[in-house]
Amino acid sequence: MEYKFIIGEKEGMTTFFNGDEAIPATIIKAGPCVVTNLKLKEKDGYSAVQIGYGEKKKVKKPILGQVHNLGKFKVIKEFRIPEDPKDLKIGDKISVEIFNVGDKIDVTGISKGKGFQGVVKRWGFTDGPKTHGQTTKMRHPGSIGATTPQRVIKGHKMAGRMGSKRVVVRNLEILDIDKENNLILVKGSIPGNRKSIVEIRSSNLTRKGKLR
Repeated sequence: MEYKFIIGEKEGMTTFFNGDEAIPATIIKAGPCVVTNLKLKEKDGYSAVQIGYGEKKKVKKPILGQVHNLGKFKVIKEFRIPEDPKDLKIGDKISVEIFNVGDKIDVTGISKGKGFQGVVKRWGFTDGPKTHGQTTKMRHPGSIGATTPQRVIKGHKMAGRMGSKRVVVRNLEILDIDKENNLILVKGSIPGNRKSIVEIRSSNLTRKGKLR
């Protein structure tokens, strides 16, 4: 395929040695994923593939009326594609074998939550002066507006909740692939905690299903 996609979990970081070069890398356990549904332009108005990953914990009272037994998957995500899928059908499996060493991918995940943070950590503000009687306002934001208008301007950088946002890291290179253990070694870091779910797309495929 011109484009590739899969769901995985962040396993952690390591160092990849290429000769004398030490490269920081992230280990991702990707797939195998199962195609759970197909979206067609004629029927649904757009083209996409829904895939399921991981096994969901068993519950005493399973939900009735599940389509294609989707309740057994840990997570289900939809990947938009430029045209109706021709080579895929419901029940097909997608594994790391679709990727090759050297491929460029985009990885999407939820960044680590930092909680409520001040302006110095959240926005990189400079500390206030530590001399001339200044003792308690070193990490304060300073002025948050003028006399007129008598309100805080919308979009002003202030203290607040930091992290836990959807982040995309683009054009990461695949350094190595372990097909037996479904592992991908990616150059650099990716968002999220260990065991967090990540979406992997080939870099030529946008989130809206268009080819770059």
